[in-house]
Amino acid sequence: MTKTAGAETFDARYYGRFYGSAKTRVHGKAEIARLCTAVTALLDWWGVPIDTVLDVGAGVGLWRDWFAKHRPKTKYRSTEYSRYACAEYGHEQRDITKWREKTEFDLVVCQGVLPYLDDAGCAKAIENIAAMTGSFLYLEAITKKDIKDVIDDAKTDVKVYGRTGAWYRARLGKHFVEVGAGLWAKKDAPVLFYELERR
Repeated sequence: MTKTAGAETFDARYYGRFYGSAKTRVHGKAEIARLCTAVTALLDWWGVPIDTVLDVGAGVGLWRDWFAKHRPKTKYRSTEYSRYACAEYGHEQRDITKWREKTEFDLVVCQGVLPYLDDAGCAKAIENIAAMTGSFLYLEAITKKDIKDVIDDAKTDVKVYGRTGAWYRARLGKHFVEVGAGLWAKKDAPVLFYELERR
Protein backbone atom coordinates (compact mmCIF):
# COMPACT_ATOMS: atom_id res chain seq x y z
CA MET A 1 0.00 0.00 0.00
CA THR A 2 2.80 2.43 0.78
CA LYS A 3 6.44 2.88 -0.05
CA THR A 4 7.23 1.82 3.48
CA ALA A 5 6.10 -1.01 5.75
CA GLY A 6 2.35 -0.50 5.83
CA ALA A 7 0.09 0.25 8.76
CA GLU A 8 2.83 -0.18 11.35
CA THR A 9 4.88 2.58 9.69
CA PHE A 10 2.29 5.04 10.99
CA ASP A 11 3.18 4.41 14.61
CA ALA A 12 3.75 6.56 17.70
CA ARG A 13 7.10 7.78 16.36
CA TYR A 14 5.55 8.88 13.05
CA TYR A 15 2.71 10.72 14.79
CA GLY A 16 5.08 12.28 17.30
CA ARG A 17 7.23 13.71 14.52
CA PHE A 18 4.65 14.85 11.99
CA TYR A 19 1.82 15.79 14.38
CA GLY A 20 3.20 16.20 17.89
CA SER A 21 6.35 18.31 17.71
CA ALA A 22 5.89 21.98 16.80
CA LYS A 23 9.40 21.89 15.26
CA THR A 24 8.68 19.06 12.81
CA ARG A 25 4.95 19.22 12.07
CA VAL A 26 3.44 21.05 9.12
CA HIS A 27 0.09 21.88 10.72
CA GLY A 28 -1.07 22.11 14.31
CA LYS A 29 -4.40 22.77 15.97
CA ALA A 30 -4.45 26.50 15.15
CA GLU A 31 -3.67 26.00 11.45
CA ILE A 32 -6.27 23.28 11.02
CA ALA A 33 -8.85 25.41 12.86
CA ARG A 34 -8.30 28.18 10.29
CA LEU A 35 -8.62 25.65 7.46
CA CYS A 36 -11.84 24.17 8.88
CA THR A 37 -13.26 27.67 9.28
CA ALA A 38 -12.40 28.54 5.67
CA VAL A 39 -13.78 25.32 4.16
CA THR A 40 -17.04 25.43 6.09
CA ALA A 41 -17.48 29.16 5.41
CA LEU A 42 -17.26 28.57 1.65
CA LEU A 43 -19.82 25.77 1.82
CA ASP A 44 -22.06 28.06 3.88
CA TRP A 45 -21.59 30.80 1.25
CA TRP A 46 -22.76 28.39 -1.46
CA GLY A 47 -25.68 27.28 0.69
CA VAL A 48 -24.52 23.68 1.01
CA PRO A 49 -25.54 21.98 4.27
CA ILE A 50 -22.83 20.22 6.25
CA ASP A 51 -24.87 17.70 8.19
CA THR A 52 -22.46 14.80 7.65
CA VAL A 53 -18.67 14.65 7.33
CA LEU A 54 -16.30 11.77 6.57
CA ASP A 55 -12.62 12.23 7.40
CA VAL A 56 -10.43 9.75 5.49
CA GLY A 57 -7.06 9.53 7.21
CA ALA A 58 -8.00 11.59 10.25
CA GLY A 59 -4.58 11.55 11.92
CA VAL A 60 -4.76 12.93 15.45
CA GLY A 61 -8.36 14.09 14.94
CA LEU A 62 -7.95 17.85 14.53
CA TRP A 63 -10.83 18.20 12.07
CA ARG A 64 -13.03 16.09 14.33
CA ASP A 65 -12.17 18.21 17.35
CA TRP A 66 -12.98 21.41 15.46
CA PHE A 67 -16.36 20.10 14.34
CA ALA A 68 -17.16 18.87 17.84
CA LYS A 69 -16.51 22.36 19.20
CA HIS A 70 -17.92 24.56 16.43
CA ARG A 71 -20.56 22.39 14.74
CA PRO A 72 -21.61 19.81 17.31
CA LYS A 73 -24.78 18.86 15.40
CA THR A 74 -22.75 17.64 12.42
CA LYS A 75 -22.48 13.85 12.27
CA TYR A 76 -18.76 13.23 11.96
CA ARG A 77 -17.07 9.96 11.05
CA SER A 78 -13.30 9.56 11.18
CA THR A 79 -11.24 6.75 9.66
CA GLU A 80 -7.56 5.84 9.61
CA TYR A 81 -5.35 3.15 8.12
CA SER A 82 -2.98 3.23 11.10
CA ARG A 83 -3.73 0.81 13.95
CA TYR A 84 -1.90 3.13 16.31
CA ALA A 85 -3.98 6.18 15.35
CA CYS A 86 -7.22 4.24 15.62
CA ALA A 87 -6.36 3.03 19.13
CA GLU A 88 -4.92 6.37 20.27
CA TYR A 89 -7.42 8.79 18.71
CA GLY A 90 -10.59 6.73 18.38
CA HIS A 91 -10.98 6.37 14.60
CA GLU A 92 -12.43 3.45 12.65
CA GLN A 93 -9.71 1.41 10.98
CA ARG A 94 -10.34 1.48 7.22
CA ASP A 95 -8.28 1.04 4.07
CA ILE A 96 -9.67 3.55 1.58
CA THR A 97 -8.30 1.52 -1.34
CA LYS A 98 -10.79 -1.23 -0.41
CA TRP A 99 -13.49 0.38 1.71
CA ARG A 100 -16.64 1.96 0.32
CA GLU A 101 -20.09 2.38 1.81
CA LYS A 102 -23.36 3.31 0.14
CA THR A 103 -23.67 6.31 2.46
CA GLU A 104 -22.85 9.72 1.01
CA PHE A 105 -21.44 12.54 3.12
CA ASP A 106 -21.96 16.25 2.57
CA LEU A 107 -18.24 16.83 3.02
CA VAL A 108 -15.39 14.36 2.69
CA VAL A 109 -11.98 15.37 4.02
CA CYS A 110 -8.87 13.62 2.71
CA GLN A 111 -5.73 15.39 3.87
CA GLY A 112 -2.32 13.90 3.22
CA VAL A 113 -3.46 10.35 2.39
CA LEU A 114 -3.31 9.78 -1.36
CA PRO A 115 0.44 10.34 -1.87
CA TYR A 116 1.15 7.30 0.33
CA LEU A 117 -0.73 5.01 -2.07
CA ASP A 118 0.72 3.44 -5.20
CA ASP A 119 -0.94 4.37 -8.49
CA ALA A 120 -3.44 1.51 -8.53
CA GLY A 121 -4.36 2.01 -4.86
CA CYS A 122 -4.67 5.75 -5.30
CA ALA A 123 -6.97 5.38 -8.29
CA LYS A 124 -9.18 2.99 -6.29
CA ALA A 125 -9.18 5.36 -3.33
CA ILE A 126 -10.33 8.24 -5.52
CA GLU A 127 -13.19 6.10 -6.86
CA ASN A 128 -14.22 5.12 -3.33
CA ILE A 129 -13.99 8.70 -2.07
CA ALA A 130 -16.06 9.94 -5.02
CA ALA A 131 -18.74 7.33 -4.35
CA MET A 132 -19.07 8.52 -0.74
CA THR A 133 -18.99 12.27 -1.50
CA GLY A 134 -22.43 13.83 -1.63
CA SER A 135 -21.42 17.44 -2.27
CA PHE A 136 -17.82 18.46 -1.55
CA LEU A 137 -14.36 16.98 -1.11
CA TYR A 138 -11.53 18.80 0.63
CA LEU A 139 -8.32 17.25 -0.69
CA GLU A 140 -4.70 17.82 0.17
CA ALA A 141 -2.25 15.68 -1.79
CA ILE A 142 1.30 16.84 -2.44
CA THR A 143 2.58 16.39 -5.97
CA LYS A 144 5.99 15.91 -7.55
CA LYS A 145 6.18 19.67 -8.13
CA ASP A 146 5.26 20.37 -4.50
CA ILE A 147 8.05 18.08 -3.31
CA LYS A 148 10.52 19.94 -5.53
CA ASP A 149 9.36 23.54 -5.11
CA VAL A 150 6.96 24.01 -2.19
CA ILE A 151 7.24 21.79 0.86
CA ASP A 152 9.68 21.90 3.73
CA ASP A 153 10.98 18.33 3.83
CA ALA A 154 11.97 18.75 7.48
CA LYS A 155 8.24 19.05 8.26
CA THR A 156 6.70 16.87 5.55
CA ASP A 157 7.09 13.16 4.98
CA VAL A 158 8.58 12.84 1.49
CA LYS A 159 8.57 9.03 1.48
CA VAL A 160 5.55 9.16 -0.81
CA TYR A 161 4.61 8.68 -4.46
CA GLY A 162 5.40 11.93 -6.24
CA ARG A 163 2.76 12.05 -8.95
CA THR A 164 1.90 15.03 -11.13
CA GLY A 165 -1.07 17.29 -10.54
CA ALA A 166 -2.30 16.24 -13.99
CA TRP A 167 -2.42 12.60 -12.84
CA TYR A 168 -4.71 13.51 -9.95
CA ARG A 169 -6.86 15.88 -11.99
CA ALA A 170 -7.45 13.28 -14.69
CA ARG A 171 -8.98 10.91 -12.13
CA LEU A 172 -10.72 13.46 -9.93
CA GLY A 173 -12.18 15.22 -12.96
CA LYS A 174 -14.37 12.21 -13.76
CA HIS A 175 -16.40 12.95 -10.64
CA PHE A 176 -15.63 16.47 -9.46
CA VAL A 177 -15.38 20.10 -10.48
CA GLU A 178 -12.21 21.72 -9.15
CA VAL A 179 -13.20 24.83 -7.21
CA GLY A 180 -9.76 25.71 -5.87
CA ALA A 181 -7.84 25.82 -2.58
CA GLY A 182 -8.29 22.06 -2.24
CA LEU A 183 -12.07 22.07 -2.68
CA TRP A 184 -13.70 19.81 -5.25
CA ALA A 185 -17.45 19.87 -5.85
CA LYS A 186 -19.22 16.70 -6.92
CA LYS A 187 -20.52 17.21 -10.44
CA ASP A 188 -24.11 16.79 -9.28
CA ALA A 189 -23.68 18.91 -6.12
CA PRO A 190 -26.59 21.31 -5.49
CA VAL A 191 -24.61 24.45 -6.29
CA LEU A 192 -24.00 26.67 -9.32
CA PHE A 193 -20.63 28.37 -9.69
CA TYR A 194 -19.73 31.52 -11.52
CA GLU A 195 -17.37 30.77 -14.38
CA LEU A 196 -14.32 32.15 -12.58
CA GLU A 197 -15.10 30.33 -9.33
CA ARG A 198 -14.20 27.02 -10.92
CA ARG A 199 -11.33 25.65 -12.94
